[in-house]
Amino acid sequence: MSGTISSTLQTGHVGLNVTDLARSTAFYRRVLGLELVAEGTDPEHRYAFLGRDGRPVLTLWQQSEGAFATAAPGLHHLSFQVDSLDEVRAAEALLRELGATFAYDGVVPHGEGAASGGIFFTDPDGIRLEIYTPAGVDETGAEAPTASAPTCGFF
Repeated sequence: MSGTISSTLQTGHVGLNVTDLARSTAFYRRVLGLELVAEGTDPEHRYAFLGRDGRPVLTLWQQSEGAFATAAPGLHHLSFQVDSLDEVRAAEALLRELGATFAYDGVVPHGEGAASGGIFFTDPDGIRLEIYTPAGVDETGAEAPTASAPTCGFF
């Protein structure tokens, strides 16, 4: 298997720089239902590992200032898949309660006529996020925000 990566390759966890660890930890735990797996409380090296069943999914590092720069090279957005449209709508209701900022009003398809789609919003630091379902959005009658491009690419 010279020159290639194993076929077992998969995403391990995603690490994000945040400005307020406590605020971001509370946000991601509530919205994504993640548990605190590990944390660092040294004032110079604060972090939180959030995950499921003891396995980190998202790591938060308090080592930045300002807001997420959408025009800079790097992370575009994080996308989280759920099984049903009802789960997307429940996440939307929770995010509205929390005062999250949405890119579009309500659940929208990934493209015109697409069965998949979801909600597009930002975390407390302005990092772009998506919660979507692979099917059922086409039955809502919602229109894609941009007919000529994927919804998740231009928000």
